Amino acid sequence: MAAARDAVKRVCGKGTVTVRFTHAYPDGPAPYYTVLAPGRRGSELEQWAEIKQAVSDELIALGGTITHHHAVGRDHRPWYDRQRPDGFANALRAAKRALDPHAVLNPGVLFDP
Repeated sequence: MAAARDAVKRVCGKGTVTVRFTHAYPDGPAPYYTVLAPGRRGSELEQWAEIKQAVSDELIALGGTITHHHAVGRDHRPWYDRQRPDGFANALRAAKRALDPHAVLNPGVLFDP
């Protein structure tokens, strides 16, 4: 929460950050964050990206995982690449080549072709 609040204040000047646990697992909860802050017209995506980077970097530094029970997704990809073992990536690439040789299904989500 501190990393999120600090990032919101730095990037937006002010704002509110809330968190709720939507799922609980034996190894920890799945937190969902909501950020309400003023955006600069035309820079909203850049503001979001800067806040996301600060929070995601802190999550990894504290030993958390960027993965989620729904999947990873493109937004989480840079942090997933840092956490995913190379052997697992190679196995995924091999399965993808065998099952989706034309890379039609979600190209670039979990690894580059």
